[in-house]
Amino acid sequence: MSPVQILSGIRVLELGQLIAGPFAAKTLADFGARIIKVEPPGQGDPLRKWRMLDGDTSVWWEAQSRNKESICIDLRRPEGQQMVRQLAATADVLIENFRPGTMEKWGLSWETLHADNPRLIMLRVSGYGQTGPKRLEPGFAAIAEAMAGLRYLNGEPGRAPVRAGLSLGDTIAGLHGALGVLLALYERDARGGQGQVIDTALYESIFNLTESLLPEYSVFGAVRQPAGASLPGIAPSNAYLCRDGNYALIAGNGDAIFQRLMRAIGRDDLADDPALAHNDGRVAQVERIDGAIGAWTATQDIDTVLAVMRQADVPAGRNYTARDIAEDPHFHARGAIVKVRSARGAEVAMPGVMPVLSANPGAVRQRAPRLGEHTDALLREAGLSDEQIRALREQGVIA
Repeated sequence: MSPVQILSGIRVLELGQLIAGPFAAKTLADFGARIIKVEPPGQGDPLRKWRMLDGDTSVWWEAQSRNKESICIDLRRPEGQQMVRQLAATADVLIENFRPGTMEKWGLSWETLHADNPRLIMLRVSGYGQTGPKRLEPGFAAIAEAMAGLRYLNGEPGRAPVRAGLSLGDTIAGLHGALGVLLALYERDARGGQGQVIDTALYESIFNLTESLLPEYSVFGAVRQPAGASLPGIAPSNAYLCRDGNYALIAGNGDAIFQRLMRAIGRDDLADDPALAHNDGRVAQVERIDGAIGAWTATQDIDTVLAVMRQADVPAGRNYTARDIAEDPHFHARGAIVKVRSARGAEVAMPGVMPVLSANPGAVRQRAPRLGEHTDALLREAGLSDEQIRALREQGVIA
């Protein structure tokens, strides 16, 4: 008998598009929440057309929208707005990631929805939050990452800042949003509270991960600078070029680990140097240490480097490509990769359900929906007759 998923019975109305809000919903869906995704008639969520398409639908969509149901409603129409109010009246959670003021313009403000359903929890994800002088500015992940300080650090000294190649601002905000929903559900259901608003900003979600960046500035006036592949203030930790052109990532920044690393590469002199026994001493001589490690890796293929590091119990690894991930047995052994057959029939590999819970693990229960696949069924569930549904479709309110 399959274990009950923790969020089974929780009903979520997802109004957002693209990444941040939908990623939060995907996270809740993986642990049993029922996600009713509202999409605009016609093309639906723009993510359906982002990056590489299988037929007319992106494979990214298949990963982001698994475990969801799709209903097409035109939110610009009063009839569509009323329909969303009706759906929200029976929901536990509503997720939206429009620019602040949009929901209010549609007659779907927190005050209105809360009056209809005092138990409703509303997750609002935006670039800069619902308050503050920048609240009405358009906010995308790239700008949020820059504002939070990540882009300045993420690059080589003296060169233009680079992005990670992923929309980190969106997905990290989605995770913060999902965490907020879980906290609000606990307050409501375990403590007898009511619904509340979770105000999640993209830039704040990234800023929350910046470790000592601001504390060091506040105390020492230090402005951390970009440092490429190294980790400033912690040594040694860097990417080192191997003979075959691959880079080995080696983190020898623990005191005992550093000694094992140095002995493994034949540098007992550095292992035994009392000036390098602790991190502060190593940071002061990081170029000397990195030079020694780099000189050794330059004479070895990456497989040899990693084998030597494993033997010495030193954390090390290679830069994985998508192919490396797909072929690595560790990913498969832990269920970190799942394969889901799309509506079109393609077998799509995607990240599994994370984190892993021992008693109530999440699961991918169903593929991503076709556009409007569940419109009729959900409206019937909401009490509309077939005649009413047909009339709304003829008016272009639903699809």
